[in-house]
Amino acid sequence: MGKNKGIIGFILGIIVAIAIYFTNIQGLSNEGHLCLVFSLMTVIFWAFGIAQPGYTSGLYLLLLAVFKVAQPTLIFSTWTTSMMYLIIGAYLIATAVKESGLGERIAYWYISKYVTNFKSIIISIFALTFILSLLIPHPWPRAFLIMSVMAVVVKSANIPHEDAVKIGFTVFAASIPVSMIFLTGDASINPLAAASCAPEAVGWLDWFKIMGLPMIITSLITMFMIMYMFKPTKEVEVNKDEIARQRAELGPMTGKEKRTAFWVVLAIILWMTDTIHGVDIGWVTLFIAVMMAMPKVGGILTPGSWNGVPVQTLLFLTAAVAIGRVGAATGMNAWIAQTLLPSTIPENMFVLAAFITLVSIVVHLCFGSVIAVMGIVIPAMLAFTQSMGLSTIIPVMIAYTAINAHFILPFHNLAMLVGTGEENGMYSEKETIKFGVPFTLVLFIITCVVEIPWWKVIGLW
Repeated sequence: MGKNKGIIGFILGIIVAIAIYFTNIQGLSNEGHLCLVFSLMTVIFWAFGIAQPGYTSGLYLLLLAVFKVAQPTLIFSTWTTSMMYLIIGAYLIATAVKESGLGERIAYWYISKYVTNFKSIIISIFALTFILSLLIPHPWPRAFLIMSVMAVVVKSANIPHEDAVKIGFTVFAASIPVSMIFLTGDASINPLAAASCAPEAVGWLDWFKIMGLPMIITSLITMFMIMYMFKPTKEVEVNKDEIARQRAELGPMTGKEKRTAFWVVLAIILWMTDTIHGVDIGWVTLFIAVMMAMPKVGGILTPGSWNGVPVQTLLFLTAAVAIGRVGAATGMNAWIAQTLLPSTIPENMFVLAAFITLVSIVVHLCFGSVIAVMGIVIPAMLAFTQSMGLSTIIPVMIAYTAINAHFILPFHNLAMLVGTGEENGMYSEKETIKFGVPFTLVLFIITCVVEIPWWKVIGLW
């Protein structure tokens, strides 16, 4: 099926769209009906990977606009909010930290101080991912930076390939839960979850208060599971002399690195105090990125740095948000909730959390794409729980946790997919399945036993 997967998905998407279009659906407006047709077709296109998601997302957006399913201002609403500019600014900042050499310097400094054996290598990956999640607001460049440093550790310590694979897997697996600790930890997905909580505003400190502790616990569980499941074939002796040589090759801290450090520290301060100064973190992030390109005070970002901002990802996000927002405006979300979900809502919060987690995982298993599944599940769960009078944050964050932290195959999470292959993280489907299957069960513990009690403590419900 591999070679023909795209063609099969393309034909299947069109057949499903035509079948639903000619089906008489009671209780759904014409606009809602069209939204359902185009949304399901697009999700099938995404799931089968018929083309780069930017193209299929562009098709979805123009279909909504051409057939007047909603006003263009609603369809393309992400471009009129700060979320999109937070993402653009975050990609630029990530480029600046990576290209300036600051991130590499921090990684070598940490390793030279704290890494001695295999266990400390695993711990260091999580620690570096946490530290760099404040400096580089995107998991991919962060993971590849850490991977490049780990490659030096692997080579200098003569670590067997079998154990090097375990280290590579850890680098990319760690990037998922750690990215969820801070709002800016993954600037392409976290703001989407935060925006879904509307009309309740979720700022940087709000996010950390709600998700910080649960995701730190999730990160620790992930780390201990990896240590238990991926033991080394032999003990490792880290070559400190080689690490010292790599550090020496970097030379003294350059002016560009110092300026990058200044702007990133300022960004962190402004992110953490957004509730005090009242400026949205999207505008803060874009401001920092722009200042990094200014003469004298910046000089870090160049015209070529714009290549680090993936337009296709921005279109993908626009489409994913549009599914939720246009679906709500046209009544599609409410119809899906009424038709596919139980008529009675579990009153017990733990049962509700388990139910949302189960639905999220099942849909994610089928469709794979984190953003696409968030676009389907979150609006449906908001409509499903609306009568309970719950804070919208609760169903959104349960669904977000279950979808974004879940993977069994690499395609279930792009952070895992980009690391597969010998030239990247060296791991394959074998490692992701071995870890992903038991971790799927752990997700129920995280949402029901960690998140719900924590949110009770902080007064969310």
